[in-house]
This record gives sequence, structure tokens and C-alpha cells, in this order.
Amino acid sequence: MTLDAPVLRDRGRLLGQWNSAVTSYYVLTGTTTLLLVIGLVMVLSSSSVDAISADRSPYADVLTQAQFAMIGVPLLLVASRLPIRFFEAVAWVALAGSAVLQLAVFVPGVGLSVLGNQNWIHIGGFTAQPSELVKLALAIWLGAVLARKRPILHEWKHALIPVVPVAGIMIGLVLIGHDLGTALILFLLVAGAMLVAGVPLRVFAVAGGLAGGVVAALTMLSTNRTSRISSWLSSTCDDQGACYQTKHGIWGLATGGIGGLGLGGSREKWGYLPERRSDFIFAILGEELGLIGTLLVLVLFALLGVAMARIIRRHPDPFVKITTGAIMSWVIGQALLNIAVVIGFAPVIGLPLPLVSSGGSALITTMAALGVVIAFARSEPGASEALAARSGALRRSLGVLSAARRAGARAGRR
Repeated sequence: MTLDAPVLRDRGRLLGQWNSAVTSYYVLTGTTTLLLVIGLVMVLSSSSVDAISADRSPYADVLTQAQFAMIGVPLLLVASRLPIRFFEAVAWVALAGSAVLQLAVFVPGVGLSVLGNQNWIHIGGFTAQPSELVKLALAIWLGAVLARKRPILHEWKHALIPVVPVAGIMIGLVLIGHDLGTALILFLLVAGAMLVAGVPLRVFAVAGGLAGGVVAALTMLSTNRTSRISSWLSSTCDDQGACYQTKHGIWGLATGGIGGLGLGGSREKWGYLPERRSDFIFAILGEELGLIGTLLVLVLFALLGVAMARIIRRHPDPFVKITTGAIMSWVIGQALLNIAVVIGFAPVIGLPLPLVSSGGSALITTMAALGVVIAFARSEPGASEALAARSGALRRSLGVLSAARRAGARAGRR
């Protein structure tokens, strides 16, 4: 079978576009924008019934989420324009600052407990979750430290110190507040950074074994966590008890079918599915947009992961590679865990879907992290020159259009 010339030209053009220096930049910005828009639409749909029943505007929750997005967008834009050396310079300061904020959750009058997790602070009328900032700070710190020690990472003491003790302290601060879900993401983040840095597999296995032991011990010591796991493994779980939320999430997805019930058509959001705006928003999305909507979200997260993997492969700076690996493990790993919980492949662990679920701290920090990765994409070999050339061409085109409008206006006056 042979291909004619036009098909070959089209394939060559597509391959050339994919190999372009600015592909990572445009894929990251495009997928982030689309996921953010989808998230706002789904927050509006999933929260409107609750808002009306509480005598509030049906747009109250989505307007709040939009405010968080309006904070996150400038942070993303600023972060995407900062030089790489800036992130390296602030790595230790950012980590120390996030540790102080995480310690503040245990200060009486400042720290708040939400659903059994002591992981929030309330200062001056603002409520935030410091553990989200810990994710970003730890990712940047790991990149700075492991990149500097990369030539000697084959020695176990240099591979483990100071990464394992410092990361252990940060994860421990989160675990003291009983937030095992966030701690799991931090474990993934550290693992991703160490893997990209080239830490020997034997050292990686030892660190992974220690982390697995800690998670297992903490799970066994908590009756709430053990009951969640036993309910998840049970074939006769009580649909009105421990498995209520999981079952309703699956029922919502099944009801959606291929094309969904249409935006606003969810039945589960009428008081049946708890956490429908946050941890289980994927179930509402599947119920209203069907298999098509869920596949779209999966494809967007896959593209996000491919773009970050492309940066890791193409960028010459070890700091960029390692930090991107950590952020990719965080964002994509959390998305997969959230979806796994909703479809019943994992026990309920309380993690939002990045960029989609309701929640200010998670949204703002995730957007800032993606801004950092976009800054790395802008510094890929040849990317800054290509972006500057396209920007110059756009300005020239706008200048020509402006001149044409002025000439037309003068001709009309005559």
C-alpha cells in the first residue's frame, strides 16, 4: 500500500509541527485553559441546586471559583515569564515559608479542621490549605537540590540526604493533620523527582519501601482508613453506608451513557452524591456529558502529561527536568487517583481533580505550578526565538490592519 504525495505532505507537516520548539508551550497553555473552562462549567452545574436550596444565587459557588481562577491566572502568567534561575534562587525560601504555613494549622485560633483533617488556616478573613503550597515548594526545592547533586547521586548517602529527611519532615507535617491523601501525592512528587534525577534503582527501592511502610502503618492505625479499604474490597458493602458515595458516583457515570444527560441534567447532584463539587465532580461530568466528556478530560490530562514529558526529554537543564518531573507526578498522579476513586478502582481518599474540582487553594497552586512548567517550556532550545518571531509577526499584522483602517477612514472623510 502506497501513500500519495498530499497525504505524505500532510503527515510531514504534522510531524514538523509536533517537533516544533514551541509545541510544549502551546499544548500546556491550551490544555490548561480548556481544563479550567470545563472546571468552571462543571462547578456551576454541580453547585446550582445546593445554592438554590440554601436561598442563594445559583451562580454563587461558580463566581467564587471564578474569583480563585482570576487570582490563579495572573500567578500563572507571572510565573511563566520568570527566568529559570529565579526558581532555583527561591527554592529554600519557598520551602521554609511553606513549612511555617503548614505549622500554622496547629496554632489555636488559626488552624481549622475540615472533615477530620487539620489542614487549613484562617487568617484575616481568608481560608487556605497550606499543604497545596507545600507541593509546589517541595517540587522546586527537589529540583534545585537534586540537580546540584546529580553527579554524585550514585552514592546512596548523597541520593538520600538531604532529600529523604527534608521531604519526610514536610510530609510528616501534613500527616500530623491526618491528611493522608495529600501525603500520598507528596510521596508521588518526591518519587517523580528522584526518578527523573537518575537516583539508582536500589536507593529508589529503599526509599519507596520506607514510604510504603509509613503509609501502611498509618492506614492500619486509623479505623476510618481501614474501614474505607475494607469497604472498597468487600463485595457485599452497604450501599447506604460506607459505599454510599462510591456507588452513587458509579451510578452517575453509568446513567450518562455515551452522550450524557446534557449540562444541568444530573440527577445525582440533587442531594444524592456527597462531595459532588469537589472530589466526585468527575461523576457529575460523566453523568451530564457522558463517555464523550470523560474521554475529553482524560485526553486533556494525557496531553498535559505528554507536554511535560517532552520538556523533560528536550530541555538541557537538570533543574528543569527534575522539577517538571515532580510537578507532572503531582498533577497527573492526582488526576488519575481522583478518577480511580470515582470509578471504584481505589478507596475514597479525598483528593480533588486538578483544575476541575471546586476549591481555591488547590486551583491557585496548581495554576502557579503549571505557570512554572510553562516558563520551562518557553526556555526549551529554540522556543524563545520562535515565540519572539511569532510575536513580532503578530504585531506587524496588527500594524498593517490598523494602517488600513486609518486609510479607509481618511478616504471616507474625503
